[in-house]
Amino acid sequence: MEAAKSKALNMNAWGFDPALAIAIRFAVAENLVTPTSTGYQLSDKGKAFIAEVLRDQDAFAKERKLLVHVGKDITEAMVDQVAKGWESA
Repeated sequence: MEAAKSKALNMNAWGFDPALAIAIRFAVAENLVTPTSTGYQLSDKGKAFIAEVLRDQDAFAKERKLLVHVGKDITEAMVDQVAKGWESA
C-alpha cells in the first residue's frame, strides 16, 4: 500500500511462495488458464469462473478490499524498474 501511495516500489528482493506454482499448475490442469510466451492468460472457462466468484460479494472480501485500495497504482513500469536494479546487482 505504501508503494501505491508513494508511486515508488522499493524492494531489495522478492520471491514467490511455492504454493503459487502449485496453484498455477492446478489452474492449467483445470483449463482455467493457458500458458503464453510471456506468462499465462485466462481461458474462457477461467473468465466464467472469475465472473461467478465476483457475483458472490462475500468471496475473498479481505483481498478485494486490499485490491480496491491499491487499485492500479503499482504499475508494470514500477516492477520493471525494481527488477532492473536486481539484474545489475
